[in-house]
Amino acid sequence: MLAAARQAVLVPTVPAFYQPFRREVDRRTNVEARMCFYLSALFTAAEEIQAHLRSGVPVVVESYFARCLTSHRALGARLGVTLPAWPPTPITYYLVCADDERRRRLAARGKPISRWDALMETVTDQVADAYASFPMQRIDTTGLTPEEVLRVITATDTQGAHSHADTEPVGAHPHLLPTVPRDPAGTRCP
Repeated sequence: MLAAARQAVLVPTVPAFYQPFRREVDRRTNVEARMCFYLSALFTAAEEIQAHLRSGVPVVVESYFARCLTSHRALGARLGVTLPAWPPTPITYYLVCADDERRRRLAARGKPISRWDALMETVTDQVADAYASFPMQRIDTTGLTPEEVLRVITATDTQGAHSHADTEPVGAHPHLLPTVPRDPAGTRCP
């Protein structure tokens, strides 16, 4: 929805050709291997993002480096990672909602819960604390429809639009990462 509203290209953070490897890595238990895989996918996506931005086309992604680094560190990865300066710096929206609403939304998804999803639920406070080191615009989505959340986001920041929009809904992409854990105030993302 945001990509369509911004007339932007929707770039999956795990490119299509990574998907077979993603499934295999996600079956394993090595958090450092998983972190390296997702970092590789993100750097590959960042190259595509840069190409779009150089040609004047805005980009929307559902997840970026902050999520990868914070979630894997909270899960126990101890790799030291310093990001180079070249990846584009995003405007990040940190969507949160009340715990009861978050549980209701997750149940309504009908998405199978992976081992990694379950582990993330055990470290939500650590992830929330780690997110504090990244610049993000926090948006409380409690009680809001997706359309209302979109209106809040577009009113929050009016980045440019472009006629080369990929208007396919984000949920239509199989490349989506699991949901972002809760924030420090005790609310959680949808």
